[in-house]
Amino acid sequence: MRFARAWAVFLTVFAIAVTALAVPASAQSRQTQSQQPRVYLLRGLANIFSLGMDDLTAKLNARGIKASVHSYADLQALSNYAIEQATQGKRATPVIIIGHSLGADAAVYMGNRLTGAGVPVPLVVTFDPVNMTVASAKIGKVVNYYQAGGSGKPVSGPRVENIDLTSSGALSHFNIDKAAELHNRVIAMIQRPVRSRPVAAKPKPKPTSDAAAASTATPDATPASAPAETPAATPASTPAAPAAPATSTSSSAAPATAGTETAAAPSAAVVPPAGVGTSN
Repeated sequence: MRFARAWAVFLTVFAIAVTALAVPASAQSRQTQSQQPRVYLLRGLANIFSLGMDDLTAKLNARGIKASVHSYADLQALSNYAIEQATQGKRATPVIIIGHSLGADAAVYMGNRLTGAGVPVPLVVTFDPVNMTVASAKIGKVVNYYQAGGSGKPVSGPRVENIDLTSSGALSHFNIDKAAELHNRVIAMIQRPVRSRPVAAKPKPKPTSDAAAASTATPDATPASAPAETPAATPASTPAAPAAPATSTSSSAAPATAGTETAAAPSAAVVPPAGVGTSN
């Protein structure tokens, strides 16, 4: 009888301990999952030519990364939905956006809108965008795969990496989104979170040299009793030496500022793409 009671007490205590340990682990798991990035992929014209986005979506989901594919024409509604989903918890869930052709244009527009609403967007990947776009500085990084000799356009912005694949003869506007190697690069970037670039520190002022300090020092006073030194007489046949030219003190011209964008930036106002485009 006593053994049965003792056994029951032991089982009760054990169950309570297991439950107490399981609750924090479950909460931690939910918190970790909530911080995993949500990926949205956007197809281009007619919603049928960018099937590489469908293939990449399947690859991401197979790796446990929540991803979905949509039409570029759904930009407005999709942006609202993404903002609503990302801001449900205490901390906003990161969002990654990928697009091809007109869907690439829409990916930049969507990234600008989400970051403006306070949603973190660590990465935007574009495949051959067909219009000139400007990415917000709030986006962590934009990687643009394009072909300058075709329909593709570079993306402007302070955190943009434009990768010109014109020399790759096997790629075109209609299959760049399906390239397995580019898919692998994108998956690697998503699995390895992109860090924001640190702001460059202001250069420290150069210390004053000993020579400069010596030139500014006050010379010792000459005693009043010291006689002025009389220069030697110059022979009449010796011509006077020409005056030495004054030494220039102006500094050399400053070098050109690095990182100048080569693409012409469009206006700051973000305009969603029209419902029908002329190119995919």
